[in-house]
Amino acid sequence: MTCCVNNINKYVNDLKNKAFFFDMDGILFDSMPYHAEAWEEMAALHGLNFTAMDCYIQEGRTGQDVISHCLREKEHREPTDEEVWALYHEKTERFRAKGPVLPVAGVQQVLDYLHGAGAQIWVVTGSGQDSLLKHLNDTFGLLFARERMITAYDVEHGKPSPEPYLKAWEKSGLGKEQCFVIENAPLGVRAGKAAGLTVYAVNTGPLSDEMLYAEQADRVFHTMAQLLEYLTQDDNNTKK
Repeated sequence: MTCCVNNINKYVNDLKNKAFFFDMDGILFDSMPYHAEAWEEMAALHGLNFTAMDCYIQEGRTGQDVISHCLREKEHREPTDEEVWALYHEKTERFRAKGPVLPVAGVQQVLDYLHGAGAQIWVVTGSGQDSLLKHLNDTFGLLFARERMITAYDVEHGKPSPEPYLKAWEKSGLGKEQCFVIENAPLGVRAGKAAGLTVYAVNTGPLSDEMLYAEQADRVFHTMAQLLEYLTQDDNNTKK
């Protein structure tokens, strides 16, 4: 089985007139296990109710949003910005201490194919890392540009709000039917669909395919190789 297919049948043709909006954690980088551990460790130390599995379920929200929610739940009050940023910094340091993360298997081939075909390649992430662009280009080559990145610093509301993907779509200069979201998280799928875009989910984590379909993913793949097969098959069909 090459992939799981929803009822919606959409084709990716003429890639030079398309844009692909990639989530980062779990799509570009195999970083979610480290994030889940870091979140669970930080939360347990401070008596917050947030487990490793919660990290996968809530993936896509900004770290500040997650921490604010947890503190409200525990303290029954609105947390200060200082409290939120202190805990976010602690979680970030725990994540970094776990060592380097590798790209998701097969994603380099997907990026290279889309780049060679002339498609726009975007990153749409809830991350707020200052060194994000350098890290992306050090890992994948010069495929990314700051003007084609939507991060936590660029939006007022993170996923599952459609705002991040709407901003990417608006900046792309293309029609919504020409833009495709690549996601691994239910909330990311929800954000992409709420923005009116086609969403291809690559299930790289422990959640079920059904959770992605429940958020109306157009297709669910299990590997980047399956996604690449689908993209190249559609491209080849247009050349016949």
